[in-house]
Amino acid sequence: MSMREGSGPMAGVKVVELGVWVAGPATGGVLADWGADVVKIEPPAGDPARSFQSMFGTPMPTNPVFELDNRGKRSIVIDLSSDEGRQIGYELIDRADVFVTNVRADGLERIGFGAATLLQRNPRLIYGHLSGYGLEGDDANRAAYDIAAFWARSGIAGLLQAPGHPLPFQRGGMGDHSVGVQFAGAIAAALYSRERSGEGQLVSTSLFRQGVYTIGFDLNMMLGWGMVSKVGLRTEMGNPAINNYTAGDGKQFWIVGLEGARHWPPLARVVGHPEWLEEDAPYATPMGRAQNAAQLIGELDRVFATKSRDEWAAIFATEPDMFWAPVNEPDEVLNDPQLRAAGGLVEVPDEFGSTTMIASPADFHGTPWAPRWVAPALGEHTEEILAELADER
Repeated sequence: MSMREGSGPMAGVKVVELGVWVAGPATGGVLADWGADVVKIEPPAGDPARSFQSMFGTPMPTNPVFELDNRGKRSIVIDLSSDEGRQIGYELIDRADVFVTNVRADGLERIGFGAATLLQRNPRLIYGHLSGYGLEGDDANRAAYDIAAFWARSGIAGLLQAPGHPLPFQRGGMGDHSVGVQFAGAIAAALYSRERSGEGQLVSTSLFRQGVYTIGFDLNMMLGWGMVSKVGLRTEMGNPAINNYTAGDGKQFWIVGLEGARHWPPLARVVGHPEWLEEDAPYATPMGRAQNAAQLIGELDRVFATKSRDEWAAIFATEPDMFWAPVNEPDEVLNDPQLRAAGGLVEVPDEFGSTTMIASPADFHGTPWAPRWVAPALGEHTEEILAELADER
């Protein structure tokens, strides 16, 4: 199978990506996973995300961060600030189904790649623009990485800050990857609309909007009730059956007993305190557990400290309604057999055989996708793509 001949629901769809860092390339990466032929336009210096290879200290022989968002694409180097380069870009997009970019709107206008221009040239084009703060308003052209627009300004960081503690830091690309997969779905919806209408359209989203939707539970509560629930502190949880605990070997786990009548009895039994279920016991009712939360959490802490997490896992398994999950470290996640069973790992062909990577988070059981190749070298397919354009003229 050649790199152009993908499998999956997007097989045969031509995508041109003008993306930098993570969010735009993540969108193109999901579409490539789903089978699209994604041509990645890069400037002579390359996508700055290629610098991840040396960003964390000693230069590394591989670039797994860049690989995740760029596998299966073809790279062409074009200087879009030149007349010749701009014309090549136009030719590529004139023949494309989808254009994806996360370059700021004013920058796109300067090089003649604004939505109005490209849609006039190719009325069937799906023009996908991913920005920091949206396409309208005073901050439409404000610079933003996901830690600014998705994490800080959206309110996520503030809502996760424990009283008296510093603001939490997000992990790399959290907002970029969530908006990338969402935007791939939006582009797919626009392609479906084009199948019926024959017309392309501008499709847009932003890191800010994705962040706000991520905490929509809280923000819609503020809109509807004028209030937001306080940040969870494990020593103050009104329902101690939704809390994290530490086993005797130092490994942590989370109990998720949302429904009191259903989930409290198995918890009381697994920790060896069936008397807590007696009618006149202080913990028998949800109100009693809330009023005595600190005491109950302390008692649960002492009990859980007596056994390892694996030992508790075996005990929890005796109760079908004992809902819980381990708090995994990265190596534990990657070695969790359920990760592979859930399709979370994928083997990507490379020059040596294959390399294991994280999969994009959707499967199509009637039109399954499979990765084609690792991320392209800078400009690896420039001559090949130019030859294709020459053949099509």
